[in-house]
Amino acid sequence: MSDRSTIEWTEATWNPVTGCTEVSPGCDNCYARTFAERFRGVPGHPYEQGFDLKLWPARLEQPDRWKKPRTIFVNSMSDLFHEDVPIAYISQVFDAMAAAPHHTYQVLTKRPGRMASVVRQLRPQPLPQVWLGTSIELDKYTWRAEKLRQTPAAVRFLSLEPLLGPLPSLELHGLDWVIVGGESGHGARPLEAEWVRDLRDRCAAQGVAFFFKQTGAVWARELGYRSKGTDAEEIPDEFLVRQYPERQLITA
Repeated sequence: MSDRSTIEWTEATWNPVTGCTEVSPGCDNCYARTFAERFRGVPGHPYEQGFDLKLWPARLEQPDRWKKPRTIFVNSMSDLFHEDVPIAYISQVFDAMAAAPHHTYQVLTKRPGRMASVVRQLRPQPLPQVWLGTSIELDKYTWRAEKLRQTPAAVRFLSLEPLLGPLPSLELHGLDWVIVGGESGHGARPLEAEWVRDLRDRCAAQGVAFFFKQTGAVWARELGYRSKGTDAEEIPDEFLVRQYPERQLITA
């Protein structure tokens, strides 16, 4: 949990839940798991339990204590809609976001089916400050976007990171924002320029905001950089597009 974040598309992180389990190949090199497991068994550390799922009720009041408005990535170290997170606790998280409407909240999941079901039950009328998104890494998971479209949300967004292949089946209607990025860290898999170009052009044609986060470690090395390719000078000019969605209420 931090009131500042190095993630390019947000400003702060808030983790009322930590820990998760893998659901698809995008999880293979999970940065959150790698970080958390470094501290497994360290007495008193927030990740003493490693990446095992844990609820943190004491953190529910944190957004209200942050008086300066900011954009907050919710559960950067977990998935709010993990099957082991009780609906009653998810409701408390939404109540906390409702109680501090001066912030914008970005909630991202790889479990959009559960998200659609739970949010329709808890918040059929979307909170205007809450953006809901899902992650897609390969074309076989583009069904997640359809589940997202079924979810009441002020803004619906996709995180295509790490993008591991082209997404010819992805439909963009009903979506507001697409984030694309390559993989970094040990064992990083490559991102191809043509995959990014195709998504950028389709977003432009359909009026969807497009945000290219990073080239990833493999592409960065090919360009001569020892990094994950997040800085503007490390990104080829044609891909240096970092748009944000309009804040609008979508109910359909």
